[in-house]
Amino acid sequence: MVEFDEQVAAQLEAVYQTRDVVRRRQLVFEALDPRPGDRVLDLGCGPGFYVAEALELVGAQGAVVGVDPAPAMRAMTERRVEGAANAEVLDGGATAIPLDDDSVDRALSVQVLEYVADVEAALAELHRVLRPGGRLVIWDVDWSTLSWHAEDADRAARVLAAWDGHVAHPALPRRLGGLLRAGGFADVGCAGHAFTTIDADLQTYGGLAAPMVAQWLETVEDAALAQDGRGWVEEQRRLGEQGAYFFSVTQCCFTATRPA
Repeated sequence: MVEFDEQVAAQLEAVYQTRDVVRRRQLVFEALDPRPGDRVLDLGCGPGFYVAEALELVGAQGAVVGVDPAPAMRAMTERRVEGAANAEVLDGGATAIPLDDDSVDRALSVQVLEYVADVEAALAELHRVLRPGGRLVIWDVDWSTLSWHAEDADRAARVLAAWDGHVAHPALPRRLGGLLRAGGFADVGCAGHAFTTIDADLQTYGGLAAPMVAQWLETVEDAALAQDGRGWVEEQRRLGEQGAYFFSVTQCCFTATRPA
């Protein structure tokens, strides 16, 4: 799977400022609906954009906690909220959240659980730290919905099949509603958001993803796959220049509450 080192952290910081990812952040906050005075957990806080924006929404009487196991990610978050007395950035993972029981009003986790092997344990931890009546938002990508035009269909199939290996659960949203209910959550809902584009520019989710796919294939110790990735990403660039580009994937926003 992807290793979230300093290089990946720097890439993600740039990604989080692009048009499609800003749109996603707006959708997440609409679903989370944080209120002034809330204490909010961002599980897998990455470069800290959600932590910083949540601070503005909860105000001086609220608080935000970012949790991430990657030192490079925590360092970025700490810089982003430097000087904020009501922000904490903690070392921890999805299956061992370093917070007390019943200690947060709202929790969010964006494109994190698809990387976590034991999703049930992660949901149990989120249930534990949420206060009764607390609200949860989980956002993950259903990579099985990926539609990406390619002229060399066989090569594209090899590339995208290998790309499934960058996460633990390429199609987690298929099971997530049932897992939330089995984990004791109530009011479980799901909204699907299609990220679709015919432009290959780096402000789109597809335009961003293509070079990341090729870069990841360089790490899997398979020379043939790496060569496929280089050829495929070059084809994607050319399709963009020719006006023949197409990308679409469904991202799923799950909402739930811990029963009061």
